[in-house]
Amino acid sequence: MNQDKKAVCTVGLIAANVIVFLAFSFLGDTENTLFMLNHGAAYGPYISEGHQYYRLFTSLFLHFGINHLLNNMVLLGALGWNLELETGKLKFLLIYFAAGLGGNLFSFWLNDRAGAAVVSAGASGAIFGLMGALLWVVIKNHGRAGRLTRRGILFMVALSLYFGVTSSGVDNAAHIGGLVCGFAAAVILYHRKYQTPISAV
Repeated sequence: MNQDKKAVCTVGLIAANVIVFLAFSFLGDTENTLFMLNHGAAYGPYISEGHQYYRLFTSLFLHFGINHLLNNMVLLGALGWNLELETGKLKFLLIYFAAGLGGNLFSFWLNDRAGAAVVSAGASGAIFGLMGALLWVVIKNHGRAGRLTRRGILFMVALSLYFGVTSSGVDNAAHIGGLVCGFAAAVILYHRKYQTPISAV
């Protein structure tokens, strides 16, 4: 990966999430479920019965409190920086939003089947998608891409899923859906960069 390049899309996404959080913090309480619901959080009945499909997208930029935001932005910065430098800006954004929307759709479908009405928000589905995409990147690069290794990414995925399952108030369906969609998107979009060999004369 070319470390001279800047991951401008990753930085832009972090800035967008922080700006949205600060704006809504001035308007009300971001840890209040009703407030978040009124400002674009995902909610099954509103999506299926009210046809408010935009919530599948807007919820990606909403966070329940400062800790939720900071945890996600740290991961977004670390994972996004590595992936964007490897895939390029456009493919990175396609993977990010495909994973985020895919994770939200899977969460919506699963909750709808279970008859559960859950208010959800956060970038974690998209962030899990970045993990899935990086897993494909290291696979395509024979187990390593820059300082990333297949074992390291698998450990990160397993640890993140474990913390999600053992914590309350976490949308694990969005995490799993995002992970799968991110991996699938990378399979379609990412191709290993072959370097022209240099021979001495």
